[in-house]
Amino acid sequence: MKNAVNAILLLSCPDRRGLVAKISNFIFNHNGNIVHADQHTSKRGKIFFMRVEWELNGFSLGREEIPAAFAPLAEQFEMKWKLHFTDYVPRIAVFVSRHLHCLNDLILRNHMSEFKAEIPLVISNHLDARESVEQFGLQFFHFPITQANKAKQEKLEMELLQGMKIDIVVLARYMQIITGKFLKVYHDRIINIHHSFLPAFAGGNPYQQAYDRGVKIIGATGHYVTENLDEGPIIAQDVIKISHRDSIADIQMKSKDLERIVLARALRLHLENRILVYGSKTVVFE
Repeated sequence: MKNAVNAILLLSCPDRRGLVAKISNFIFNHNGNIVHADQHTSKRGKIFFMRVEWELNGFSLGREEIPAAFAPLAEQFEMKWKLHFTDYVPRIAVFVSRHLHCLNDLILRNHMSEFKAEIPLVISNHLDARESVEQFGLQFFHFPITQANKAKQEKLEMELLQGMKIDIVVLARYMQIITGKFLKVYHDRIINIHHSFLPAFAGGNPYQQAYDRGVKIIGATGHYVTENLDEGPIIAQDVIKISHRDSIADIQMKSKDLERIVLARALRLHLENRILVYGSKTVVFE
C-alpha cells in the first residue's frame, strides 16, 4: 500500500521463555500484521534482543496509544524499548573539518533520496566546505575552534542543533573531540567515521604508518561516539586490499572510497532503526 506507515519496536531484556510469543500476541491481539521480525540472544549474559515491524493499517491502537498499552508487558519482562514509526523523517546535522569526501557523498546521497532524512545544515570549524554545502541549498555554519573558545563554541552549536530540532549528528571527518556535555544530549545519536579498521594505527598520519608497515588491507569503521576516543560501539566496518605497488596517495584514495561507503551504511542502519546498543557493542539487524 502506497505511503503505508509501519511501527518498529526495538527492545532488549533478560532472556526468558515465551518472549517472542508474548510480543507477537500483543501485536496480533490488536489486529496487527507483522512484516519483519528478527531476534538474537547473547550467549554471555543471556540477553534477548528483538526488532519487530508491523503495519499500522488496521491496527486497533492509535500510535499515541501504543506506548501505554505495551508498558505493562515491558515492565513484566524488564524490557528496555523504543518505538519508532516509518513516516518520521529524522533531521541530520553533519560536522566536518577539511576532508570533504564523506560530507559530499552524504549530501549527494540524500539529494538522490537514498536516505529517508533531511540534512538542513552543516557545521564546520573551517570554511573549506562552505561552497559545496551552499550549492545544494543547505545552511553552513562556521564555528572556529581553539582551546580557549571550545566550550563556548560547543554550547552555541548545541543551542543551534536543538533550535533546529536535529535528531542525529554525523561526524564526517570532523577533527575535533566532542565533550561529555555534548555526548550526553545526543547519546547514541552521534555517528563517526574512523579511517581505519579499529583498533588500528593511532595518531595523525595513519596512511604513512600503514605504508611504512607494509599492510595488506586497510579499513574503515563507522561507530557511535563516546567519551573514550574511537572506542564507541561499532555499527559498520569494511576493508579493502592494498599491495606493495600502492603509494601513499593510492592508499589515501582507496581509504576515502571505503570511508564513504561505510559511513553511508552506518547512517542508513541508524535511520532504519536496525541498531540496539548493548554496553560497548551493538546488535545490528540487517
